[in-house]
Amino acid sequence: MRNLKITKNPFLLFLPFLILYIIIVLIFPTNGNFGDENRYLMFAHHILNGYYSPPPPNIDLGNVPGFPLILALFVGLHLPLISITILNAFLFYFSIILLFKSLRLLVPFKIAFVVSLFWALFFNLYEYLPIIYTESLTAFLVTLLIFYSLKAFNSGQKKYLIFAGLSLGYLALTKAIFGYVMMFLFVSLFLLWIAKRKSVNYRKGMVILLFAFVVTLPYLIYSYHLTGKFFYWGSNGGNNLYWMSTPYQGEYGNWIEYPFTANQKRITGSKKILQENHEKDFIDVLKYPGVKKDEELKKLAIINIRSHPIKFLENCFSNAGRIVFNYPFSYQLEKPSKLFRLPLNGIIIVLSLFCLIVTFLNWRKMLFPVRFLLFFTFLYLGGSILGSAETRMFTMIVPVLLVWIAYILDRTVKINFKLKEEQVNSLDHLKN
Repeated sequence: MRNLKITKNPFLLFLPFLILYIIIVLIFPTNGNFGDENRYLMFAHHILNGYYSPPPPNIDLGNVPGFPLILALFVGLHLPLISITILNAFLFYFSIILLFKSLRLLVPFKIAFVVSLFWALFFNLYEYLPIIYTESLTAFLVTLLIFYSLKAFNSGQKKYLIFAGLSLGYLALTKAIFGYVMMFLFVSLFLLWIAKRKSVNYRKGMVILLFAFVVTLPYLIYSYHLTGKFFYWGSNGGNNLYWMSTPYQGEYGNWIEYPFTANQKRITGSKKILQENHEKDFIDVLKYPGVKKDEELKKLAIINIRSHPIKFLENCFSNAGRIVFNYPFSYQLEKPSKLFRLPLNGIIIVLSLFCLIVTFLNWRKMLFPVRFLLFFTFLYLGGSILGSAETRMFTMIVPVLLVWIAYILDRTVKINFKLKEEQVNSLDHLKN
């Protein structure tokens, strides 16, 4: 009996994966110069120097401060960069534990174990373990939100409402898009609360969101002080929307860094094409500093969308493909390595389509916290499709989809790996 309890302890059960993740980090140590790493570290240094963004007019809110705040601890203590990526390994490991504990509130042990094992083996996230990116932290916060949301709606303890709100609030401070999701979700729940004669569950949902807003309030006050704009989450939205609105054929809405350079990943001559299509826009926009530049890019994007609405919808469709399968990218030479993303994401998409039908037919019968998390996820994915995105945006929300899939399959599908005796006997003549 004691051994059985030990094997069901998730910390021991999934410990080999923590060792695997640490090995990955040690094999591929970061130098702090890959992709967005420099920017995250720059904001961490800003925090240590007593500010976050440079003063107006050169405002830079390219990232929300959740991740840089954590990095500031490591930078301030002069710890090596690899200590940050080892933290990534622990965060991913803890996300498995939290997912397992969340699933055990809904489904039997075997299903919870298999689904958690799927997440532990979700190698699409492995590539972010050895670099100073937000993905591991985001995945951890998403599973933390799942766990406390299930607890908050299914128990009368107010502390879980607070913990769920804190999780969601810090999630919004880590990825700005979740801030917008919070706003839309709060308005939706408020309207439903009124329509449903003040349902307790809708009220609980609003309490979670209010605590989340409290967490984000210092940053929102700070951004308002700098920009004069309410609920200003970041200054990269214009750049994202500009590329999503591109009206040119052969361009699919993915973000491209300016100034344009010859890139080995792109087809020959792509630099010249990009310059012909976009150089003038960026020369005009770069005359402006900070927030003004962001506003000008948004204006150009709106002009493009109004002038070419069908092309914008095509770009959104392409964006959905990038989020799930990392395809297509403008002027990019595609590599067979992208096929590695197909199995895991393909399984999730196929199962999600099945679960979507069941969910539509049984919406009111489903547990409210599952509906709450699902609505949250659909808002997030819908918002991600409207802005230039990549497959990592999908990876971060996979734990919610896994909880939903496990919940639906447990209540609808019964799998038997052994043939029934009468079935075997009835087919005996075919063996000869």
